Amino acid sequence: MYKIIRKILFTVDAETVHYKVMKLLNFAYAVWPVRAILKALFVKKSKSLERTLWGITFPNPVGLAAGFDKDAKFTDSLACLGFGFIEIGTITPVGQPGNPKPRLFRLPADKALINRMGFNNDGASMAAERLRRRKERIIIGGNIGKNKDTPNENATDDYEKSFLKLHSHVDYFVVNVSSPNTPGLRALQDKEPLTQLLLRLKELNKKQSKPKPILLKIAPDLTNEQLDDIVGIVADTQLDGIVATNTTISRADLRTPSDEVAKIGAGGLSGAPVRKRATEVVSYIHKKSNGTIPIIASGGIFTAADAKEKLDAGASLVQVYTGFIYEGPGIASAICKGL
Repeated sequence: MYKIIRKILFTVDAETVHYKVMKLLNFAYAVWPVRAILKALFVKKSKSLERTLWGITFPNPVGLAAGFDKDAKFTDSLACLGFGFIEIGTITPVGQPGNPKPRLFRLPADKALINRMGFNNDGASMAAERLRRRKERIIIGGNIGKNKDTPNENATDDYEKSFLKLHSHVDYFVVNVSSPNTPGLRALQDKEPLTQLLLRLKELNKKQSKPKPILLKIAPDLTNEQLDDIVGIVADTQLDGIVATNTTISRADLRTPSDEVAKIGAGGLSGAPVRKRATEVVSYIHKKSNGTIPIIASGGIFTAADAKEKLDAGASLVQVYTGFIYEGPGIASAICKGL
């Protein structure tokens, strides 16, 4: 059924249809009988699916990755679709429009997306207020980044501001220094600036009445030597975990004609083409750290087999985004059933 609907949805601009569909889902959520039907269809509860990390019990290991609900506008309605957790963002301290449209593109032949959204969001204060008013108690992660106009030497200030504004309203944090769509952001993955940033957030975290887990989101394009640095930084800063991986800047081995890909231009590629590399990164980090670093895996997860591949490689939890677009609202429950 969803495949038929998807054909219709794919005739409309990707970003436009995203917000139209999500507004419809919010409308459906507001109608109690419809909300009850959604939960009955999609929310699968089983003790065998539960995972406990950082003192948090996740009802199942399948989460929704950051980027889908950037502003925490849809957490209540998305909670009815069976996700074990939802990661909002990326949130910046001050709202910003992001990059010019169009900035989200589908590659159906590859079951992939290319985006260059550019951290478009309403800012940390608005996100915190929406989370304060939410009704569903699903686990929420807060993915934070820097404003586009903030120079890298002042980036820590941006992360601090969002961290403090969101701290009371999220269950864990993800520090995003790996998006390819904010100029210069990936330079923050270098050892010295990244260590300083993470140490500062850890210091702030200790001062809060209830410290929250802090994770680092990394790119799939890092070399093994860079991954070695990441593992060392996580150990040195006593970070709580890693999200692996973000989108890739690679365009290798795509089925979509190269001229079509070139016409789309810059942006991060997600979906099936990232699956193998993301799994390699998860496996490398898991082995290099002797399994001491909790990992949330993201990249090319469409089915229970894809999720199991990531879990077998060393991940504790998984996240979907592009798979949700291609597989539809039943993806979380289907993966949970398969697991």
